[in-house]
Amino acid sequence: MTETVAGRLLSVLDAFVDAPATLRLTEIARRTGLPMPTTLRMVRELVAWGGLERAADGSYRLGTRIRALGAAAPCPRGLLDLSLPALRTLTSRTGGHADIAVPSNGTALCLVSGERLPLHATAAGKILLAHGHCPQAEVRRHTRHTVTAPGTLGSQLIRIRETGLATAHEEYVLGELSFAAPVLHRERVVAAVFVTLPTSTPHDRVDSALRQAARTIRRGLANPPR
Repeated sequence: MTETVAGRLLSVLDAFVDAPATLRLTEIARRTGLPMPTTLRMVRELVAWGGLERAADGSYRLGTRIRALGAAAPCPRGLLDLSLPALRTLTSRTGGHADIAVPSNGTALCLVSGERLPLHATAAGKILLAHGHCPQAEVRRHTRHTVTAPGTLGSQLIRIRETGLATAHEEYVLGELSFAAPVLHRERVVAAVFVTLPTSTPHDRVDSALRQAARTIRRGLANPPR
């Protein structure tokens, strides 16, 4: 067990690495190895600070403070700095949460939120899988909609390469849809720009908004500011 208070707090945050978007208190305790009373105390501290948020069903997810820290962290080749204007426009046009992901240790690493997404169950991850950037990790079912059959997933990846767009409908989190497009640099896919929306949100303009964001970021990579 971690001895210091700081260590215990960090272990709670570590519980969300390679985890579903939300975790119950019992699952956080299991992942950290902390007693339930200690886990509850650490979680409450993090909620008060803004590092965690409590969902309506009583589960917890990473909070806005962590996302702000993720946005401030350095990233490869200044990709995040170049992408932020396009991501803001994408958010404005779609009403969703826009982010950009790069391959990292068998996951899709989100440069804005700092979250690591599974490859097979998210639109951004499928873009990276389709273009051969990440080895496929264990295919785990996150919701009843998660595609785990190799043949079905393989067919999806072929279609993604053909159309230049990927979707994931409630495959990672129930109630969420994600849409993604590849970001190219020197004719190579280096990242996936994506937007996440509640299932109830109209998304008729998402495809065109995503393609425009990907083109804008591609131009930025080709002509970086001096």
